[in-house]
Amino acid sequence: MRNALKYLLLSLLLLVAEAATAQMPSTLATCTRSANLLACVDAEGNAYSVATLGNTLYLRGFEVAGKRYWAQTNSRYGQLTFFTGLASDGEAWVGYNQRIGWTTRNRFSSSGGSSAQFTCSRITGC
Repeated sequence: MRNALKYLLLSLLLLVAEAATAQMPSTLATCTRSANLLACVDAEGNAYSVATLGNTLYLRGFEVAGKRYWAQTNSRYGQLTFFTGLASDGEAWVGYNQRIGWTTRNRFSSSGGSSAQFTCSRITGC
């Protein structure tokens, strides 16, 4: 899986975690939560955080395997969310996801040559 796709999937996972009321199991990650910030560190030492400010989400992280930092900004406009990201090694990515009922259309591309377009459903998955 290419790095940009990992970040897209991670951002979707963090959005779900940020909305959850329960803390993630300690075997997966240790998380701290406040009113507008969720910060987690997993068993491998990867660190992730999600901060909210209005309709904007700020994601940041450190990937141990790649030894790189990354940041992503998600801006929501109704059912449409645009995101842009940048990693410490210079990789950049852009994309969007669009909610249509219980379905989400996702599309992204990165400066590393990755691009993908996929649809996820709450019923059938991605």
